[in-house]
Amino acid sequence: MQSLSKDQVLRITERYGNDPQQLIAVLLDIQAASGKNCVEKQWAELTANVLNVPLSKIYDVLTFYAMFSTEPRGEYVIEICKSTPCHFTRAEEVARWFEAAAGIKMGETTADGKLSLFHTSCVGACDIGPAVKIGDDVFGNLTEEKVKALVQCCREGKHLCQN
Repeated sequence: MQSLSKDQVLRITERYGNDPQQLIAVLLDIQAASGKNCVEKQWAELTANVLNVPLSKIYDVLTFYAMFSTEPRGEYVIEICKSTPCHFTRAEEVARWFEAAAGIKMGETTADGKLSLFHTSCVGACDIGPAVKIGDDVFGNLTEEKVKALVQCCREGKHLCQN
């Protein structure tokens, strides 16, 4: 995995004019550039200093929004919707299929750093539930075969299979 540098973080903040109003965008870009799919403490502290915002505000954002993490995660974060509609359309069964296909449990990351599995709140795809979100893509009407194919696409580093 690549390692983020101070210069890279400073370029990201500069790209947004060192504007504290752009905090979420800055943190998203730092997380994407991290190679670990997270915002590490040192980069949170640097961002707080550069944007002149309290570190507590940085952590308020990092811990409030599910899209952020302060701990390393896989290259592909697979989020299984746990909303009521998805629950009633077999979300727990889908979670078990992902666990079996990936060889990890919910909340874990594969040893190769490719996949992480998490539950998430509604992804806004109730009509195709149970739904999962992988990166910015949402997949629904899942079968065990589709789950295996999605995991394989992630393992191969392909941009995800057709949804």
